[in-house]
Amino acid sequence: MSEAQALFAVLRQSADADCAAALERLVREAPDRRLARINPLDLARREGLDEEKTIATLLHAAQIGLFEMSWNVLCPSCGGVLDTNTSLKSVRSEEYYCAFCAVSNEPTLDEMVEVGFTVSPRVRRIAAHNPEELPIWEYCRQVFWGTGADLPEDDFEAKMQQVTLDAVELPAGEKAILSLQLPAETIIVLEPVTHAAQFIDVKGEPTRDRQALTLVYTNLQAPAGTTELRPGPLRLSLENRSAGRVLPIVWVANDAMHRAVGKRRPFLTAKRLLSNQTFRDIYRTDTLDVDQRLKITSLTFLFTDLKGSTELYERVGDLVAFDLVREHFRTLNEIVATEGGAVVKTIGDAVMATFLTPDHALAAALRMRDAMRKLNDARGRDDLLLKIGIHEGPCLAVTLNERQDYFGQTVNLASRVQGLALTPSILATNSVVGNAQSASLLKAGGLTPAARQHALRGIASEMAVYEIP
Repeated sequence: MSEAQALFAVLRQSADADCAAALERLVREAPDRRLARINPLDLARREGLDEEKTIATLLHAAQIGLFEMSWNVLCPSCGGVLDTNTSLKSVRSEEYYCAFCAVSNEPTLDEMVEVGFTVSPRVRRIAAHNPEELPIWEYCRQVFWGTGADLPEDDFEAKMQQVTLDAVELPAGEKAILSLQLPAETIIVLEPVTHAAQFIDVKGEPTRDRQALTLVYTNLQAPAGTTELRPGPLRLSLENRSAGRVLPIVWVANDAMHRAVGKRRPFLTAKRLLSNQTFRDIYRTDTLDVDQRLKITSLTFLFTDLKGSTELYERVGDLVAFDLVREHFRTLNEIVATEGGAVVKTIGDAVMATFLTPDHALAAALRMRDAMRKLNDARGRDDLLLKIGIHEGPCLAVTLNERQDYFGQTVNLASRVQGLALTPSILATNSVVGNAQSASLLKAGGLTPAARQHALRGIASEMAVYEIP
């Protein structure tokens, strides 16, 4: 049995059978480019698989060494990879600059950090394991652009050449001269290895005189520059003073280029992975550095607590109460996971969970309430009375008490909203019930939230809190 076969045998013990089989086929049959930075959501779509199960399977596969996981900082404009990291710990909190788009952005985990999976060289060697040997256009497809770029599947090189004037591979220490005919359009000389870009604004009266421009590439990541030239001949001199090869590409920045490289598809964000239960179970303490603070622009927090748990222990005894509380935790964990969320932590009899969107948190809350009713009905008494509060907003991903956690006013408000709850009602803020998908969910259930003004610690004025009957 080969090492790959042995590892897949291990994977099948912990992962969904269909997902594991699809991954095994992919490793055995797919072209190299399909195994470099796999987009889990696109893989699920191609194979007709459940997204959450596909993500979980890839996480288990990475844990046992079948795949390597990468955390890539993206330009939100062009979808290019600005920084590649083997761990979220390496992602900086300061701004990242994209020379291709000439913009800087402070990273957020919502859409600027993607998670991709590359087959391990132990399992199968692919061209992307040696990116310095990839041809120009495959380097662009497999390294420069992230997994959210929906690039042409067939005839990729031919389609890229239709929107470029020229491209050249330039080894370290080498020089090249390109003779070009400039059209009256914006030209970008992009170098995808060093992320350097030179913009050429071509305008004015056409000329027959040969114009000249020299670009020098070094190991420093150069900012974008702009020069103005006239339509006509150009002698473009390129010099590589960096330690490795460079791949200058002369793009014509027009509608045809945007049609070729501007399409986007969903991808696995860092935000989504941090709210994935399988990820939290596998990578409990090895996610963020203690001093690291990374922004999330929108995350939904759900807090629960058992009402009267002290009285419960006194009424039914420690052993029975312990079994009841443990069953309550098991049920809540199950519901959170199936709604695409993750339990961040438990505090006594309380649970803190996160969800990508308000509607999933609300759906989980409604299911939790129904589940507690069923557990109580089975016992013939109301032993498990759950208080639930939900709030959505921005936050920071941090490490607290040696675990990946969240910090900020959104977290505080969610906890305080839960503190107002009286069973069996669910309390939520306007950012939750005002969400379009949440509103549809409530309407379908025939539920009408009732707003009440409450003073919450840390908030200057009263805010509306909605009770969901």
